[in-house]
Parts: sequence; C-alpha cells; structure tokens
Amino acid sequence: MARHHSRRTTVTATTAVVAVLALGACSSGGADDAADDPTGTGSAGGGTVTLVTHDSFALSDGLLDKFEQESGLTVEQVAPGDGGALVNQLILTKDAPLGDAVFGIDNSFASRAIDEGVLAPYESSVPAAQDAAQYAVDDSGSLTAVDFGDVCLNVDHSWFTEHSLAEPATLEDLTKPEYRDLLVVPNAATSSPGLSFLLATIGAFGDDGWQDYWSALTANGAKVVEGWSDAYYTDFSGGGEGGTRPIVVSYASSPPFTVPEGADAPTTGALLDTCFRQVEYAGVLANAQNPTGAQQLVDFLLSDEVQADIPGSMYMYPVSTAVDLPADWAKWAPLSDSPFDVPAADIAKNREDWVRAWSDLVVG
Repeated sequence: MARHHSRRTTVTATTAVVAVLALGACSSGGADDAADDPTGTGSAGGGTVTLVTHDSFALSDGLLDKFEQESGLTVEQVAPGDGGALVNQLILTKDAPLGDAVFGIDNSFASRAIDEGVLAPYESSVPAAQDAAQYAVDDSGSLTAVDFGDVCLNVDHSWFTEHSLAEPATLEDLTKPEYRDLLVVPNAATSSPGLSFLLATIGAFGDDGWQDYWSALTANGAKVVEGWSDAYYTDFSGGGEGGTRPIVVSYASSPPFTVPEGADAPTTGALLDTCFRQVEYAGVLANAQNPTGAQQLVDFLLSDEVQADIPGSMYMYPVSTAVDLPADWAKWAPLSDSPFDVPAADIAKNREDWVRAWSDLVVG
C-alpha cells in the first residue's frame, strides 16, 4: 500500500520521548499550569493540539489547514513509526504523553492500548460515529473507528507472467516448492500489517496449526523485514524500487495504486483468500494537555470531508457510509468476502504469547 509520509512537521519517536520526559522531570503540571490555562484546553496562548499517529498518516493538502482555520487550533504531529511502534511508545509515555489525540491504533493492538490505560473515554456525536460504532472494541468509549481495510497477500502479476509461473491463491500455496524465496512479510512483533497477517494464519490454521504453517513458510524461504514500507518498497518486485520478491503482505486496496499511467489495469493484485480485516481507530490520550482539542480532532477524522479523502490519501475504506468510494475501487480493490477472523477477546488474551512464539520460531 503506497502510504505517504505526513506533509506536516513530524517529530521522531526518540526526540519526542526525550522531550516529553524532560518536561515531566522539570514541571509538576500543577497549580501554575492551571493558573496559566484555567480552561484546561491547552497551554496558555498556545492553541496547539498534537496528533500522535503512525508514519503513514496523510490527508490531502488543505484539509488540515481548513480544520485549523475553523477551529483556531494549530495541529502538530508525532509519528513514532508503524502501528506497533505507535502503541509501544504510547505505553512507554502514558504518564507524560507524546500528544493529545492518537490515530492509527488498529484492532490487533487496540485491547493492549485500552488495558494499559493510555486512552481517555470520548464518544463522538458526529453522524459518522454511528457507522463507526459497529467496530467498537468494547464499551469503554476509548477508541473510535475511522477506517478499515483487508491485510492480504499481494502479488506482482508481471513477475509471474515473465517467469511463466502460476500465481498462488491460498495461504497453503506459499509452502509449495515453486514459491520458494518469493515471499516477504513484515515482522509481526513490530508491524501492524505483520501482526494482522500472523492473525490471518491463526484464524486459518487455529492455535494448534499456525506454528507448523510458519515453520513451513520459513523452510520455504519466507523473508521477514522490520516494517511494511521495507517489505513493499524494498523487497517486493511490484513496489517500484527494484525488489526481487513477487509476493508481499500488503492491503486489498493496494492494487489500484499500481496502475501505470495510460493503462487500464494494475500491475499487482490482492489474494482475497488470505486476508485479515484491519480497523484503525482514533482516540483522546489520557493526561492530554489539550483534551478538548483532541476531541475536535477525533470529530474531524469522522467528518465527511476526511472520510471521503481516506481512500485516496491513506488507501483504506472509510467507516462512513455517506461518502462515495473511488470508481476504480469496486473493480480493483474489493474487500474479501470471508476474511479470516480471530475474536477480539482471543487477541487480547493471547497476543503477547502468540507474538513471542512467532518471534522464537521465525526470527530466532
């Protein structure tokens, strides 16, 4: 999925963590702060709200500017990395958070973020919130769904044509000798798409069979890299950067963005029998300096303008049913009819054990 880096000022995770911890050490956050800011909506005269997000967050030029003009707020962003790194950093800094609002926690990590107490309850009342409610993690009101998509294996059509090899169709196919050394996957311990793919295999083969499947994948030359960007742009032959592996973990919505100029079909395709449905959430961070601004940001992400922009900017499906999808999505980016499913309660209970077992088995 050709997800872009944010166009706005982004603070690296290390810099942000150091800055936040330094502030926490130098200030008690007590009466003096309250006197400077009696409304509790941010630092005196600041009017700044900080969004902590993953490094693939992007909106079309002008949308955040319009929000700033209408709200009177200035939006800053902190991007610690992929979705997995995002949640890890939120937990490490929860007593002195990196910002006010968060976007990009997905359903594979959502229960962990809630259980660790990094979020404050907030239930939006904008119209799209009714559509988002079907994706609620629990009844705490801590997270609001903003978009969703299917994490699936993607293949490079051109590579398979050039090598006169039939494309795989199922998870089982990837263990066959003809697909040796052709697959690249993001690390399930550090990447949210990587974890989603691990969950797809758990949904497919069960708690008794997924480790045998991964043993077979590893024996067949599957390559593991740190994150989705590394897998898609560096190693995937269809990512446009000279990669050599024609099978990658990405999204069902990736193929429409590989249509060459002047062509009428993408050069890649998603294998819809290999998918896990990923939902991305927004929320207000506990101990936020500007909780009111954070709530406004959550509402903004559910607005019709942002929801309509999500397919073209972040290549996910919006939760709102009131916006129209791009015409080519119905043809080239259909959702899976039957994605593999792992109940949220099972993810919450077993995620750490699954990831640890996967790491021992696959990474060593």
